[in-house]
Order: sequence, then structure tokens, then C-alpha cells
Amino acid sequence: MIPDMIDKALSYCEKNKKKFVGDLSKLVAIPSVSFPGFPAQNVVKSAKAVADLMKRSGLEHIQIIKFPGAHPYVYGDWLHAPGKPTLLLYAHHDVQPPGRTELWKSPPFKATERNGRLYGRGAADDKAGVVVHTSAVAAYLETAGKLPLNVKLIIEGEEESGSTSLEKFLKKYARKMQADAIVLTDTGNFDVGLPSITTTLRGLVALDMEVKSMDHPLHSGMWGGPIVDPVLAASKILASLTDEQGRIAIPGIYDDVRVSDEDRRKLEAMPYTEATLREQAALLPSARIVGGDRSILEKGWRQPSVSVNAIQASSKKDCANIINESVWCHVGIRTVPDMDMDRVADMLVDHLKTHAPWGVQVNISNISKAPWWKTEPSGPVFEAARRALAKGYGCEPVNMGCGGSIPFVGPFASVLGGAPALLIGVEDPYTNPHSENESLHLGDFQKAISSAVHLYEEIARTSAAGASRPKELAAA
Repeated sequence: MIPDMIDKALSYCEKNKKKFVGDLSKLVAIPSVSFPGFPAQNVVKSAKAVADLMKRSGLEHIQIIKFPGAHPYVYGDWLHAPGKPTLLLYAHHDVQPPGRTELWKSPPFKATERNGRLYGRGAADDKAGVVVHTSAVAAYLETAGKLPLNVKLIIEGEEESGSTSLEKFLKKYARKMQADAIVLTDTGNFDVGLPSITTTLRGLVALDMEVKSMDHPLHSGMWGGPIVDPVLAASKILASLTDEQGRIAIPGIYDDVRVSDEDRRKLEAMPYTEATLREQAALLPSARIVGGDRSILEKGWRQPSVSVNAIQASSKKDCANIINESVWCHVGIRTVPDMDMDRVADMLVDHLKTHAPWGVQVNISNISKAPWWKTEPSGPVFEAARRALAKGYGCEPVNMGCGGSIPFVGPFASVLGGAPALLIGVEDPYTNPHSENESLHLGDFQKAISSAVHLYEEIARTSAAGASRPKELAAA
């Protein structure tokens, strides 16, 4: 690599900081929620905006990929570096619903800068990932007219809703996606300013549960007493999911969990305390830390957990003195290596039904599964990534786990023959993804772009990028 080439690319990044934030702000303004019940045309609009950004960045062969009933992917590439490795760059342009809009301090779909952070739905998860990729590509193509290696960029449109079209996508486009390594910018850093490589992801088994006791709501004064309240019944069912320590109380759920003594020592050695957790999560002083006697990081990264994401019977606005006829809940279990996803789903369904009190009807629907994943961070690609992150952030990176799920990773790494998967993102413990007031640290955003510039150069020097592939495992 000619030193002047990367210097010019980095100088371009420095001069175009505002442009990159502007590119991101335009994407944030599009409410590309991929969940059922939200306008699908907004995700299509987002895909078109991403395609336009790819074009302006200098990528070629840009294509909006559609499947019947699915949200669109966007593809682009630059393949003019013969003999050099090919990177598959991944991010997603769909976002979570905004949540409770009254809790946002600024409009969720208007990027707003405050105190060095950019607020808005998707500002970090994961439209920032899109712009990191396009900005690094543009930095080379706008200055040198070429990249030091080959790149393929795939931007998914339904990651947040479970990657429901992934199997169809892989069957049709596996050959098109072939690469020596994958770079996924959809994770976070251990702390602000501390670059990190994610080496484990939890999976997710989720479902909808309806608890019903009658045909229609009844007056709580006239009928209260002998009539079963399905909300109270559901509360008993949900309460049975955990024990007094907050651990999952489904018999056998921990049978397949494997955490080695070495892994446990590494987790316990990382600088993370209860005080740090309380600060980052804004936990109330009276709220206890639950989940048993394992370390906080082990409980968040390598142990399963259960959450009730939503409950609806009536609503705060329409509250009346009634006994509701039914209640709906969305329940999810975060899974870890080496848990069997199908077995976990069966166990969860069986537990919910067998713990139903008073003869209420329990209906289960919309079961979804996102696989867990882990890798051994060794080999030339990971070494190149560590050098690039150190140069971009000015400090040595760390390896970390992630409690969240990215359904794309395991299946795609498998299709690419176990190609190394680099998970290097721009979120941090204060990002608040999936909740109100999601935000991006703008300093880390620029460092992530600079790191990507360095990464292309570092991997370009590793001509046999795929020659030493790490041991990867993923849920079936």
C-alpha cells in the first residue's frame, strides 16, 4: 500500500465529518420500521436512499433485492483489485419501532445532536453502520480512485424483525456474496472510546402468548370475584418463568449451557463492576442485581435470560373499571452456546401452558428463532482488525461478547465456508438501542470510519485472508 493513498483517504475523512453526519441524518429521517403493522413503503424508501448513498460513494452494480412479502436488501460492490482479498461488508437499514414517543427528548426520526451525540431511531442501530461502510469506501474512491481490495456491500432490510427472508436470500445469492471475510458493523464497543471485537452473540427464541378467559370485557364491580381475570392469570404464568434469584425457572433450561473455566476467568478479569452497570443502565438505587452468583458480564453474554417485552390488555388511555377478556404478551429467551433452539422453544411453550391457572386458555403464536454464534478470534484477519482499530481509536481493542442477536452472522459465515466474521460496531453502553432516545457517540462514529479505512489497507496486505479461518460455531 502506498502510504500517500491511505493518508489521503484519512484526510478526506477528517474534512468530511459533517457530510458523513449529514448522510446518516438523512437515513435516520426515514422511519424504516420493519415490524408488522408499520408502513412497508418506508422500508422501500429507505432502501432507495441507501442505494443512492452507495452510488454517490462510488460503488457499482447497485441492486435493490426484493422478495415477495419481504423487506428489501440493497447490494453494491467494487471489484477492481485482482489478486487482493474480497470483503463482504454488512449492515442493516431497517429499525425498531420508536416506542413511547412521549419519552423521546427529540423526535425519533429527526437526527438531533446534543452533547456530542446524535439522537434518533437508527442513529446507531444500524444506519451508522451503513454510513461507516459507504464513507470508508468513498474516502478511497474520491481520493485515489481505487480501493486496496475488493468489497461487496450488503444492507439488510429486515434484521430487526428476525431476518425472515434470509433463507430465501442465501439460496438465491450465495454465489454473489462469496468473500474472504465478513465485516459486520452492527455491534458495539465495551465503552466509549474503547474499540471492541465481538466474539459471541446470544440467540433469541420469542413468541406471542394470549391468555383468555371469556368472550368480552365485563364490569369489574358486577362480575369481580367469581370471574377469572386473565391479566392476573397471565401475571402468574409470567412470574413462574423466574426463581427468587431472577434465574430462568424452566426445568432443564441450563442443561446445555457451556462456559469454560478459562472463559469465566476472562470475563471476571474485565473491568466491569456493579457500579458501572448501574450507571450505564440508569438503574434505580433500590433495584437489585439479579441472575444468580455469576459475574455481570457472564450473565449478560454467556448465560440465557428471559424478558417480557410487551403486555397489552386495555390501555392507559382507555382504562375503565372492567375485567378484560384477554391479555397479550410477547416473551423472549436469549439463548447461548450450546443451547438447542428448537428444544428451548418447546420448553418455553410447554412451561407457559402448564403453568396456566384457573382453567384460562393459553394461545401461542408467532414463534421466532434467531441463532446464537461464537468464534475464536485468531488468524490474520483478526490480527489485521486489531491493528486497524488501534490506529483508528488510538488504543488497543478488546474482545467482548454481546447479549443481543444478529441472525445474519451464523448462516452467512456458513455459506461462505466459515469465512472469518469481524463484528466491529459503533454502539456503546449509553446508546440505548431498541429503546427511547437511542443515540450515537459522534467521536466514536468518526473513529469507526477511520478504523474502516485502516482495515481495508491492513487486510489488503493479508493476501491469504481466508487461508487461516477461525473455529466458528452457530446454533442450528
